[in-house]
Amino acid sequence: MSPIDRTARFGRVLTAMITPFDAAGEVDLDGAATIARYLVDHGNDGLVVCGSTGESSVLTDDERVALWEVVTEAVDVPVIAGSTSNDTIHSVELTRRAEAAGVAGILAVTPYYNRPAQSGIEAHFRAIARATSLPVLLYDIPIRSGRKIANETVLHLLESESNIVGLKDATGEPATTARLLNEAPTGFEIYCGDDAMTLPLLAIGAVGLIGVASHWAGVECQLMIEHFLSGRIDSALEIDRVLIDSFRFESGDDGPNPVPTKEMMRVLGLPGGNCRLPLGAAPEGLLERAHAVYAQLEGWRQRQTRG
Repeated sequence: MSPIDRTARFGRVLTAMITPFDAAGEVDLDGAATIARYLVDHGNDGLVVCGSTGESSVLTDDERVALWEVVTEAVDVPVIAGSTSNDTIHSVELTRRAEAAGVAGILAVTPYYNRPAQSGIEAHFRAIARATSLPVLLYDIPIRSGRKIANETVLHLLESESNIVGLKDATGEPATTARLLNEAPTGFEIYCGDDAMTLPLLAIGAVGLIGVASHWAGVECQLMIEHFLSGRIDSALEIDRVLIDSFRFESGDDGPNPVPTKEMMRVLGLPGGNCRLPLGAAPEGLLERAHAVYAQLEGWRQRQTRG
């Protein structure tokens, strides 16, 4: 059994950052730098750029590289590149370009749509890990990829690929994750990849969160984790309950992630624009809901200040 290691090499709270677009639908690089600086000033220890929340699937390779370069220049925290897709050769090429752009690590998502066998998933991740000297986080999100990364697959990879250092977990299966941590080498890190599962995953040994609501609630996410890890469980639970509306807001059938976050950017006065198709513009009423969610959070903050 490996002892629990809470080192968190990339920090406790990272945001899977949106990609802002201008009115013409072009990537807003200045806007990306503005958002990155805002996030670092509001509770974030690191950023994931060009992940699924960053609409990676509708970005060109050159747009991704430009975003990595701009954000790494704008902030002094770790920038993790979402540099992979369901195409292994393409993922290897983009990962090499990400390293050249100066990022601190790679987030490698399970190949989606293809639905490969575990042997194909393992070979995919092995090729990516061997294409870079950077630390690599695997990203397990079966609801989007159609496949879960089996614990055995992760453990096989860890036997030979020393730069695979952790996993972003969006599986909703904390018991399975607990078994993985029990068998993985000391230092292998789990980051929660589903905001609402942060406390359950912390309870089994996760080191932090790669979040979405942390766009507007990074300070609260940081406090919740800090309080939980320091034994102030009731306080952590209170913050979690305050954030439930934010967690519910961040994605839904009518407004899938990152559509709601783009609306929250409007509330915050930050760049964002609409999502590119096929996500497109936000449905009617979502902006009003964003205002309500943020007002609820602000009300709690004010009560804390007065208290």
